[in-house]
Amino acid sequence: MIELSAVRHDIDRTPILHGITARIPKGKLTALIGPNGAGKSTLLRLIGRLEPLQSGEIVVDGHDIRITPTAELARVLAVLGQQTVIASRLRLAELVGFGRWPHHHGHPRPQDRQAVDAALKAFDLSPLSSRFLDEVSGGQAQRAFLAMTFAQDTDWLLLDEPLNNLDMSHARALMARLSELVRETGKSVVVVVHEVNYAASWADHIIALKDGRVAATGTPDQVLTTQTLTDLYNTPVEIMQHKGRPLVLHHC
Repeated sequence: MIELSAVRHDIDRTPILHGITARIPKGKLTALIGPNGAGKSTLLRLIGRLEPLQSGEIVVDGHDIRITPTAELARVLAVLGQQTVIASRLRLAELVGFGRWPHHHGHPRPQDRQAVDAALKAFDLSPLSSRFLDEVSGGQAQRAFLAMTFAQDTDWLLLDEPLNNLDMSHARALMARLSELVRETGKSVVVVVHEVNYAASWADHIIALKDGRVAATGTPDQVLTTQTLTDLYNTPVEIMQHKGRPLVLHHC
């Protein structure tokens, strides 16, 4: 479980998060939703220790992120942020191999190569493994970064808007794959998404943020209600049911 207690964060003296207190369940796919500027990415970066924690407490499976050594934390959680700038003359298999660094520290073993192959296969990249990053599409490169995160083989995956640059087919396939990972391996996934219907279709747990505060938290049925989403996004929405899941109508 990830436990957040009174987490506050300012950027240039501007408050971004206002005392966030919440729990993210283990073994579930949790979606962070909310309007632009709600603090979703900031919160994810704080959990992954990509930003220093200014105030409050974050504990991941008993590991206080303030004091847990980096090498130890890298065996617990893997983070994929929005900024993935890296040398373009890097082959996809080499990029994915970076995910194994916490395990081999520069001395790859057969099991590390097997993990890379499995990650490439999981994200439908095996035929492209020898391609350079600048020889593949933006969506294919995005999947390679996701495969790198997966190859790290941690209990927790923190993904900041991983559906960026993915077409409809690959976005759906990714959410389905993440859901399968949770159910088949017991991994825990926290994902920032903008399109609420991906959360509606695939998430087990949702945390809705607005203006740096928790607006709602719970199952999709509990959070994705007409009133909650209308207030969250300041726009009228309708909720229907499709295959036992909420379907959010917000384009009408």
